[in-house]
Amino acid sequence: METTKIALFRGKQIRRVWDDEKELWYFSVVDIIAVLAKNNRPRKYWNDLKTKLEKEGSQLSENIGQLKMRSLDGKYYMTDIADTKNMLRLIQSIPSPKAEPFKLWLAQVGYERLEESVDPELAINRVLQTYLKKGYSRSWINLRLKSIEIRKDLTDEWEEIEKKTDRRVVNGNNFISKASNKKSLKSK
Repeated sequence: METTKIALFRGKQIRRVWDDEKELWYFSVVDIIAVLAKNNRPRKYWNDLKTKLEKEGSQLSENIGQLKMRSLDGKYYMTDIADTKNMLRLIQSIPSPKAEPFKLWLAQVGYERLEESVDPELAINRVLQTYLKKGYSRSWINLRLKSIEIRKDLTDEWEEIEKKTDRRVVNGNNFISKASNKKSLKSK
């Protein structure tokens, strides 16, 4: 199931679609370019940018898909779309003062994640601060972190049991399942 929504950025519409199956937002590339690039012809700008990126060896244009999206005239047309990750990469490629705040934010987030890889406690502190900013109580946050730890321990234990499970048992269960349901059980 896909859900189409309009997002507003600096008073301009950006078409986006939510894909329930993949759990991803897809944004109209041309709409993003219309907002960020100093250009009256965003479709032409995008075509020129694709050519430039391909010459530079970028794989970005290979990750761009197409979906039918409603246009200003009310009709649906195939539109180049990108998920959030590729949209952020696209924004990095647009030389524009309007894109600069995004680029600075991406650099800051990248720096913070690199620092967290060196000192994981920084990541835990970031999570705590994020939950506090969202209005959650410290007791709720502590319970949430504890439940994550317990769930991780449980899945680790299941993986250990699965590794130790005798393949004959799995094969026997598959045989019984096929005989009764005409379906095989999933096994690794």
